[in-house]
Amino acid sequence: MTHPALKMSEVLEDRQLLQDMFVETRDQTLQLCADLEPEDMVIQAMPDASPTRWHLAHTTWFFEEFILAPNVTGFEPYHDRYQFLFNSYYESVGEKWERPQRGLLSRPTVREIIAYRRATEERVIEFMENVSEDVWHLVAPIIELGLHHEKQHQELICTDIKYTLGLNPLYPAAIKNDDPWYEGPSPKEMSWVSFDEGVYEIGATGDEFIFDNELPQHKQYLNGFALASRPVTNGEYLEFMKDGGYSNPGLWLSEGWAIVNEHKWFAPLHWNKVDGEWHEYTMHGIIPLQSHLPVCHLSAHEAFAVAAWAGARLPTEAELELALVSQDGQAGQFLYSSKPVHPMLENKSGDFDALAGGVWEWTQSNYGAYPGYSAPEGAVGEYNGKFMCSQLVLKGGSCATPEGHTRPTYRNFFPPKDRWQFSGVRFARDL
Repeated sequence: MTHPALKMSEVLEDRQLLQDMFVETRDQTLQLCADLEPEDMVIQAMPDASPTRWHLAHTTWFFEEFILAPNVTGFEPYHDRYQFLFNSYYESVGEKWERPQRGLLSRPTVREIIAYRRATEERVIEFMENVSEDVWHLVAPIIELGLHHEKQHQELICTDIKYTLGLNPLYPAAIKNDDPWYEGPSPKEMSWVSFDEGVYEIGATGDEFIFDNELPQHKQYLNGFALASRPVTNGEYLEFMKDGGYSNPGLWLSEGWAIVNEHKWFAPLHWNKVDGEWHEYTMHGIIPLQSHLPVCHLSAHEAFAVAAWAGARLPTEAELELALVSQDGQAGQFLYSSKPVHPMLENKSGDFDALAGGVWEWTQSNYGAYPGYSAPEGAVGEYNGKFMCSQLVLKGGSCATPEGHTRPTYRNFFPPKDRWQFSGVRFARDL
């Protein structure tokens, strides 16, 4: 039977549809790398960012480890050391090559990893075509999980290679785009959208794919609150900086202030001075800082500080989820849905700008279990539950999140110090 934390979506009833999704997702991952050189794909610029080559291999290892190995009679791995090299954090599966050392290996090469991908894809497709109906209903949810897992790694390919290439003084483009994509009008003045106090249903239900950490749906009381109509822009954040935002300890949480001083932060990640003027490194190369674009690559500490400076606060997870639900059907700026892989203020629908997509929006909510949550048994149970400590929730998705991957109940999570994600901030306030 299907594990209750891996909800059976309608797509799993159509074997050919899931196979088509498998092929499309795998191809999209390689398409993201089309403008990269092999030398780009082997660098690990910090312990939290993995080489592109590793992402290509790990997402392949997932299908080999969780689909082929348990279900194919006489299974033999593609390479007897790849399980060790490309396991990430699944302790119950076996030993692993440690994460901070992923960039120390010159072999296997990018070419060899792509060959590994292709060979494994052929084996998975053959398995999907020939597996019995009884086994299909056991493995189909794991295949779908693997596809969403790969979509998460597509986003990580973007964030990790952007961090890597952003350290290069040549500021090379990870994805070529010669269009004047960043030109646009000044943003509309920030307004406020109010929500009444009440008891609301938070968390997932229904037949669509969800991760286990979105369960179970539960009731939560919210005081009346208001959310800003759009995220904070570069221009607004620059005013915070000019007003001494990075030198005023009264605006910062204690941990954030310590990090500011230890690492000498004075601007968001990927902001650089060129000839005395602010520029921003993007996936498409470096550009003059555009005041109308959403500020991006903020840590939660920077988000807390700029909100305090503005006389506002960060929203809670439940508040942003309620807003996302209220704008159901709103188009968003996601990976593959628009050409620039950089946040824009667009997709106006209802009361909000860029509520879905654009930038992940920090919340003040700790990432933890919902009432009644239980992790799945086995290695799959290590996917989310083990990280429910020392992290904050982000909501909404970003321009690097694959289209169709997120939903209002989706719970992204990172330590508050991290800022290599496409993370920004939307203000909230009490009523």
